[in-house]
Amino acid sequence: MNERWRDVAAATGLLGANGEPAPTIFAEMTALATRTGAANLGQGFPDADGPEWVREAAVEAIRSGQNQYPPGRGTQELRRAIAAHQAQHYGLTLDPETEVLVTAGATEALAAAITALAGPGDEVVTLEPFYDSHAAAIALAGATHVTVPLVPAAGSGSGFEVDLAALDHAIGPRTRLILVNSPHNPTGTVLTGSELAAIAAAATRVNAVIITDEVYEHLTFGPAHTPMATLPGMAERTLTISSAGKTFSLTGWKIGWVTGPAYLVDAVATVKQFLTYSGGAPFQPAIARALTEGEGDIAELRAGLAARMELLLDGLRAAGLDPVRPGGTYFVCADASPLFDAVAALAGTTITDGAAFARALPVAVGVACVPVSAFCREGSVTAHALRNWVRFTFVKDESVLRTAVERLATLVTPAQ
Repeated sequence: MNERWRDVAAATGLLGANGEPAPTIFAEMTALATRTGAANLGQGFPDADGPEWVREAAVEAIRSGQNQYPPGRGTQELRRAIAAHQAQHYGLTLDPETEVLVTAGATEALAAAITALAGPGDEVVTLEPFYDSHAAAIALAGATHVTVPLVPAAGSGSGFEVDLAALDHAIGPRTRLILVNSPHNPTGTVLTGSELAAIAAAATRVNAVIITDEVYEHLTFGPAHTPMATLPGMAERTLTISSAGKTFSLTGWKIGWVTGPAYLVDAVATVKQFLTYSGGAPFQPAIARALTEGEGDIAELRAGLAARMELLLDGLRAAGLDPVRPGGTYFVCADASPLFDAVAALAGTTITDGAAFARALPVAVGVACVPVSAFCREGSVTAHALRNWVRFTFVKDESVLRTAVERLATLVTPAQ
């Protein structure tokens, strides 16, 4: 029997040698942080809730009786707000009746889109490293996952870039979908105009559909986010996915959306209706208001994150690392190898890669992170190139970040 769950576990590196499922790296590191009392900079969820007025809008919706199934495609109010948001920020014109679909977060949107449009014999191309749900959805669809490396750019701390030669080689006649994640988790990369244009050209060459994961669209620090759908000729072949979770620090509400041409949105809706059908009834009107009235809250969140990012970058440098300044997201990545010996000595272990480092760091100094290799396919070229890299999140209270920075500073001896 071919049990599809095993394919999903294997695709995400969660199938143990004994054939049993293993916990995700996020669950493992969070449990380790709890056990050791470590400052948890591993899992990327906010310590603070989103704007109080948005939360109160949801409370009011509950009290006013909005507690039953909303329409399968989402409330008209929210679909109109999403369409208006895309027009205001990106100049994209959408029909909220046919070209907008509300989902149970971006994760459901990705799963529904990929399973709707790809299957056995098809190839789905992503960047690598990749967020784990991307690989899981591809495995659920029975499609083949093909990756294109994001590689460290030349120069100290200068970021990551798409391997364009590998991109051209990866995309061929079996390519059905190209999944683009920008701003990118885990590296914090915001794809450049030339990189997006290269992906668009490749998609056009093989007549592939593009699916974008843009959940960090408003959390950028310098380089502006450019949706793939705004490039010439791309609107008719692109499904754009985003959500309110990251933008408004309301990750548990699970309100996401898909926008794009009606024929593609119809395909996603056909699958989505047999997953959750609909949900988040009192949250939908609250998010509609947030998208319409929340520009100031987004700016405040972005400014606060930028300050906390600088705090973490300075702390990592002071500890002896050379972190990459992210263009967006919640995350900072760094090659941890300069600290292997110091952490190994304190933890009483041997460290040969980023995964071992991440498991030893909470024991050594009380700070948790995650290895970047957890976002790669085992044995891939990218996994090897980034085997010593780790990811820290800065979407935490300033007090937690200061505690982490102070603890990391203990790794620097007077002799250094």
